[in-house]
Parts: sequence; C-alpha cells; structure tokens
Amino acid sequence: MAKFAGLFVNPSHKDPVEKSPSRSLLEERLGHHFSNTSLLDTALRHSSYANEHPGLESNERLEFLGDAVIGLVVGELLYSNQPHWQEGELTRGLHRLVDKPACASLARKLHIGPYLELGRTERQSNGADKDSILADALEAILGAVFLDGGLAAVRNFIERAYVKEISEDARPVERDIKTRLQEHAMATFGEFPKYELQSDSQIEGADERFTVCVFVDQKVYGTGVGRTKRAAEFEAAQIAWQALQAKAPHDE
Repeated sequence: MAKFAGLFVNPSHKDPVEKSPSRSLLEERLGHHFSNTSLLDTALRHSSYANEHPGLESNERLEFLGDAVIGLVVGELLYSNQPHWQEGELTRGLHRLVDKPACASLARKLHIGPYLELGRTERQSNGADKDSILADALEAILGAVFLDGGLAAVRNFIERAYVKEISEDARPVERDIKTRLQEHAMATFGEFPKYELQSDSQIEGADERFTVCVFVDQKVYGTGVGRTKRAAEFEAAQIAWQALQAKAPHDE
C-alpha cells in the first residue's frame, strides 16, 4: 500500500495561506482603530475569496461606498484649500487623487496587499499587487472607516495621506494629454478622439500588454502599448498629439 500513499489526499486539506501581518499595524497607518473589526475584515475580502467561501461577504459593497466617500472628502478639501482654483482645476485635482492608479499607489504605501483575502487563482497570479484589486481594497477600507468612525475619520486620513496635494500652495493640475487631444480634436474636427483596443496579450501579471489605437477624423493618429488599457491609451494620445501638432504647428 505504501506505493499508493501519494494517490490519496486528505479531503480536509487546503492550500496553505500566508498568515496576514497584524492588522493593528494597518490601523496605525490608517490612523483609525476599528470599534467594529468585522468592517475591516470585509473590506479586505476580495470577491474571489468570498466566492470560494459561501456565506462570506466580499468588499464590493464597501468599495461602492468608499468610492463616494473619498470623492466627497477630497473634493471638499480641495474646495476649501484652493479658493483660487477654477472648476476645471478642481475637477482635474480631484481626478488625480481618486482615480484607480492613485488609489493603488496609496494602497501600496499602506502595504495593504499582504492583508488581502484572495481566492486561490488571484493568489497564484499575484493578485495582491494588481492595481485594480489594490485600488478597490483602498476604497472598501475607506468605506469601512466611514461606517465605523464617520466622515471625520476619513477626513483625518485623507489630510495626512495627501498633505502636499491639498495644501494651499499646491499647484493646479495641468490638463493631461488625453484632455488636450480631446479639446484639440473637438476644436479642429468637431468630434472626440476614439480609442480602440487592438490586442490584449491575455497574459496575467507583469507581462500583460494592451495595444490601443486612437482615431481622429476617422484616421489612426497614434498607437500605444501598455500594461493597462489606460496606459496604452495615454501613449497613443501622446503620439497622436505630437502628430497633429506637427501637421498644424500653429494650433495651440
């Protein structure tokens, strides 16, 4: 029977999961200690984990709430601290601080990745370092902070996390390349640029690549490649902008 021993698996066996670091350290970084710790538990639970453990709630509902809360708090702080910024400058400032890349970057600074509960596939594909998962988790955590401590607790965290970006001497955010291309296309051709996904490497992780073309006046003016669709679109927009400026250097 010894030679058959390896064929039998204990049905109660589960893949080993790395033990998360102490959540008190995360609470220290957040500047908030939870009265209701189940809120933080839920905020750190990705849908892939909840799907493998029926009965557990994922962080998606908290993510929805946190997205609204962070927008409100950052918007109010920018409005209060930047009395000379116009609506467009406030909008760009808000977008810069609450979009997915910004939230993912902040999540990395807080070292949220090791605390996440992920399903088997996401663990194997290094899901704890994916921008989308990290950004969603940060929003969920801020939703949990709001429910546990109110807007004041969220505001306290945002003020510390974005101290330079929301200070009174912060400079307005310049229009990004996609915005400039859009404004130029509308003024010159009367239409918005159109971005089309040309290919997706379908490779999970660091080797994943997207190729995007941007059409202006029904012509391809730029093709970009990036690890995300957003990055590919920005590269395509940059190339298109340069091509249009070379074609009509007197514009803008």
